[in-house]
Amino acid sequence: MPHIERESMEYDVVIVGAGPAGLSAAIRLKQLNSNLSVVVLEKGSEVGAHILSGAVLDPIGLNKLIPDWKEKGAPVKTEVQKDNFYYLTQHKKYNIPSAPMPPFMHNHGNYIVSMGNLCRWLAEQAEELGVEIFPGMACSELVYGGDGELAGVVAGVFGLEADGSIGPDSEPGMELLGKYVLIAEGVRGSLAKELIAKYDLQADRDVPKFGLGIKEIWDIKPENHQEGKVIHTMGWPLGSNAGGGGFIYHAENNQVFIGLVTHLNYKNPHLSPYMEFQRFKHHPMVADLLKDAKRVTYGARAISEGGYQSQPKAAFPGGALLGCSVGLVNVPRIKGNHNAMLSGIAAAESVVTALKDNRRNDTLECYETELREGLVARDLKPVRNVKPIWSKWGLWASLALGGFDMWTNHLFGKSIFGTLKHGKTDSQSTEKASKHPKIDYPKPDGILSFDRLTNVSFSATNHEESQPSHLKLADAKTAIEVDLKDFAGPSQRYCPAGVYEYVEQEQGEPKFVVNFQNCVHCKTCDIKEASQNITWTVPQGGDGPNYPNM
Repeated sequence: MPHIERESMEYDVVIVGAGPAGLSAAIRLKQLNSNLSVVVLEKGSEVGAHILSGAVLDPIGLNKLIPDWKEKGAPVKTEVQKDNFYYLTQHKKYNIPSAPMPPFMHNHGNYIVSMGNLCRWLAEQAEELGVEIFPGMACSELVYGGDGELAGVVAGVFGLEADGSIGPDSEPGMELLGKYVLIAEGVRGSLAKELIAKYDLQADRDVPKFGLGIKEIWDIKPENHQEGKVIHTMGWPLGSNAGGGGFIYHAENNQVFIGLVTHLNYKNPHLSPYMEFQRFKHHPMVADLLKDAKRVTYGARAISEGGYQSQPKAAFPGGALLGCSVGLVNVPRIKGNHNAMLSGIAAAESVVTALKDNRRNDTLECYETELREGLVARDLKPVRNVKPIWSKWGLWASLALGGFDMWTNHLFGKSIFGTLKHGKTDSQSTEKASKHPKIDYPKPDGILSFDRLTNVSFSATNHEESQPSHLKLADAKTAIEVDLKDFAGPSQRYCPAGVYEYVEQEQGEPKFVVNFQNCVHCKTCDIKEASQNITWTVPQGGDGPNYPNM
């Protein structure tokens, strides 16, 4: 986009993203210094609209941020009562005892929550402290200072023409400038991706790794509901085709949160994580639970799975990466929200210290140190080898060797493996279609399983159709010559929203069509496409899914 003259506003701290990390940072900043000017910019139509998580919450971050959260009415009420772990075959389930696992793997004292609703509540707490929160404000560009430091962001660009040019009804947006800018835009965010490249933040760190989490909420019959029950599964339907597993969480009001996480380093480009999830619901254990039930909501998002060794450096000139922008999910615990909150708290404390010393727009090295050595590190470092063991040697090795490795870390603070490497990126892991058989998925029955477009309607996704596509192709020919001919067009299967399709034409080669209006902002395309031909960027503010309580 050509240079555009914009109005600007200055704050002490600018925060991108109203998720658990960004809101925790905002709250902690105002707790430490009520005079600071703090703004939070959120691309969703409201706080929580783009939040999707399992979620079983470890309250350690919430306890540290707002110790009296219970008295203040936080929507965190369903304590885990029962914790089951099963290995599934197509028709049976086998209990995997949790006793051999280290204590930190147990869910005692954790809560089943809607992170969307918790973020809405956190936003209320932030606003009471004087934080300004602007939903519907997508941050589309970064603003750099004279010495190359991050100085702010551009937000609120609306009404561009389809080709990206300025039209008569376009709004150019504003520059929001800060002494420090905190990026908490979620997994594989476009601004974080630019910053990681610009400041070489991935140097001397392992490659990032990701999974795709697909989730539905169902209203089930009261006699089938056991509030506080947590189920995790491994094995079928993914089997040897991909790593990952299912989850079923019995929340409040006779609702269950049900989903499947597929590790995105799978090799077979014919695999469809969405269809694997639909198959999952036909397992007898799940089908019996969902008998005469009603699907309420659907959604999907990528999950950072690289862990401790894959975290990019989180501090850089002018700002810091928080939460999923830096990748803080504990894969074996299937939890990351507590670390996101802890990262927000740590970043805020580092900023306040810097501002007291009359510093600005420099590198918050103490924040980087805290992430690598503090509470977050103590959560992530002991489990750092579970994912690479799983990727290299499979499920049973991850249970046996990974479990042993977690115990040695827990008891002695050391690993016999040291720190294992992940190897290839998820896109590099995709192999050519000729090496793998096609997978014949059953047709959805419309009762337990559904086609993608029907399910996307349950995400309330909407994009203004006249705007430029926020899904950018580096080269349109690559979509045909490489992605289709070599890899059988995997985007039409890995995308959980039916964004990508190859349309046959009467003459010539198929046409690659990008239905960006369907996008639920999971960002799998940016991660998994073998040619790395697709880049996810933000659409105009307010567009995308509108999750009610995911």
